[in-house]
Amino acid sequence: MATIRVLIADDHAIVRDGLRALLDENPDIEVVDVAVDGVETVQKARELKPDVVVMDIGMPHLGGIEATRRILRDSPESRVLILSQHEDADHVLEAIWAGASGYLLKRDAGAALAEGIREVHLWGGVLHPAAAKILMEAYLRCECAQRLDSYERLTDREREILILVAEGHTNQRIARMLHVSPKTVDRHRSNLMAKLDLHDRTEVVKYALRRQLIDL
Repeated sequence: MATIRVLIADDHAIVRDGLRALLDENPDIEVVDVAVDGVETVQKARELKPDVVVMDIGMPHLGGIEATRRILRDSPESRVLILSQHEDADHVLEAIWAGASGYLLKRDAGAALAEGIREVHLWGGVLHPAAAKILMEAYLRCECAQRLDSYERLTDREREILILVAEGHTNQRIARMLHVSPKTVDRHRSNLMAKLDLHDRTEVVKYALRRQLIDL
């Protein structure tokens, strides 16, 4: 069975030694080397091509997040698993945006680290529950903001037609209600669906319900 080749990066000797001892207990994981700062981590990752880099964030000379960017630029076949004491949104999101495949907390390392390395190597990602919650909340904020911004781009007529379509009215009936031609309704309907990235009436109804534009 092929082993997972791991590079450990941390500026504290006691942490490096502890992680190495912990991982040495796993026959499917081989620690190929350790690094004491971000610059050395990038250099060793380039030379050794490890499967997984276990990366601390707060290191001298070059932080773990920038080191992650450089490693993935120079050695895209390697994956980076952040192991940090930081569990705030700024650090988690910056690490994921830099390309890290996982984010675990030092306080919960233990046996979770070996399993996290396997997850990152085999399946491409692993997140501590606290990091997963932060990532989900950030996604939802972006999604809501995107939806809001898209809605703001609609004209008054498009908003009017959006509601009528969601309520189940046909183009012909909407045309009669608004005293315009069916072609005009169809044009507005196509425009509003494109702006909102909606593809059929079902999606229009779901969108209108989410925004509380209509009631069931």
